[in-house]
Amino acid sequence: MAMASAGPNAADLEKKVEELSRQLDELKAALDSQKEVSNKLSDTVGDLDERSADWDLAARIKFFGDFRSRLDYYSADTVFGRDLDNDTLWTNRFRLNMRVNATENVEFKGRLAMFKTWGNQSAFTDESGAMWPVFDGNVARTPAEDSALYVDRAYVNWANIAGQPMWFSIGRRPTTDGPPTQFRTGIDGDATPMAFMNWPFDGLTLGYAWTWGPETMGDSRLRFCYGRGFEAGLLDDSAPGSIDDMDFAGFSWDVMKKDDMFAYVQVFNAFNAFNYPNFQDPVINSQFGNMSGLGERENLGDILHTSAVFENKVANFNYFLAGGWSRTNPDADGMFNDYAAMAAGLAGPNTDEENGYSVYAGVRYDMDNIGLKLGAEFNYGSEFWLAMSPGHDDIYQSKLATRGQVYEIYGLYDLPTGEMISRYAKTFIRLGYQHYEYDYSGSGDWNMAAYDLSNGGDLMKLGMMGLDPVEDADQIYLTFEAFF
Repeated sequence: MAMASAGPNAADLEKKVEELSRQLDELKAALDSQKEVSNKLSDTVGDLDERSADWDLAARIKFFGDFRSRLDYYSADTVFGRDLDNDTLWTNRFRLNMRVNATENVEFKGRLAMFKTWGNQSAFTDESGAMWPVFDGNVARTPAEDSALYVDRAYVNWANIAGQPMWFSIGRRPTTDGPPTQFRTGIDGDATPMAFMNWPFDGLTLGYAWTWGPETMGDSRLRFCYGRGFEAGLLDDSAPGSIDDMDFAGFSWDVMKKDDMFAYVQVFNAFNAFNYPNFQDPVINSQFGNMSGLGERENLGDILHTSAVFENKVANFNYFLAGGWSRTNPDADGMFNDYAAMAAGLAGPNTDEENGYSVYAGVRYDMDNIGLKLGAEFNYGSEFWLAMSPGHDDIYQSKLATRGQVYEIYGLYDLPTGEMISRYAKTFIRLGYQHYEYDYSGSGDWNMAAYDLSNGGDLMKLGMMGLDPVEDADQIYLTFEAFF
């Protein structure tokens, strides 16, 4: 009996077995629930893994842009006594940039741009007759049309060709706001040509880079550039009045670049220059020859263009000096034609080669401690000077195309807008004043003779043709600009 009382009780053992069985069932249920959660988590992780590849692809695309609101006051006097005024011209400009690498050595760059006048969805009035309607060489660069986004730039760069410092680039070229424009605009336009060539066009570049032996000489780049300024289309070459394509070709050389010191030279030829381009508006395009008196669209010959610029910075003092030379090589239809004399039967087309030149200089002092930059510029153009700058950013008339002189003073102030969120961030205002003095008519035009605005005979010819060009002008501009 003592041994029996010391052993396990059968009822207790049965209870323990039941308890263990219940716990085992709960453990199985918990494991099944955990397995379901694990399966869901596994599916989620798998989905994330698949989507991460898309995220990696998207991360290669960089978007950044800028917005500018600009207020202009413009006043001009014409040679026959008219007063032209626009007391407040407001414009908005929005640009969206995109960069993406397709491969290790191939990159795409693009920029869309909207540039319009407040209160207009069409070209605004210009009684000076100087503004060109929208065409391929000024689209997205002149506020004369609607608020649509246009392709301002779109090109592909292929670098490191054959393991060498060579590159090839093709597409809608970065050919606007070139050096030394960055001094007065406050931004690097990332353009190849010097500012005397300010013409958006489609083309290609083949370049080679190297480093000079002496460290003080820095780096150098030489490029062959080609582009099309006008596509004539499919035409019958044997038909009278047939027109050829207008092309650009030449060399662009960064002679040396070391820190803030930069020396640059460019030489190009415009082949088969047109008397006027193809305009975006179909009505203007079909009637322009009759309205302008230039007749049917035709080629007039070639234009050789050479320019150079040197930039540097000493302490907080920036300066640059630039020069340009243009030379016309007209065909039988002539360039710089004296249409008044031709209409009177006193002259024929001008087939002489005419040489023009320009000088351009500027200084800027940076007060970094208060975010203020103050600058001044001067440029002069001779009688036959031709700047290839329909894509200028001077609203009415191209400053650098002026046959005469332009004086400008300006200031840039970095706004205290808080911490930078984007590495592209920059906010500033720009205030400037320009004074134009024209010595000759037709700045930027190679069709008509450059009539001397101080010569009585030339003024009489202008009056006979019903022309009243601007003699002097004043412009004040104020901008608010944000880069993001």
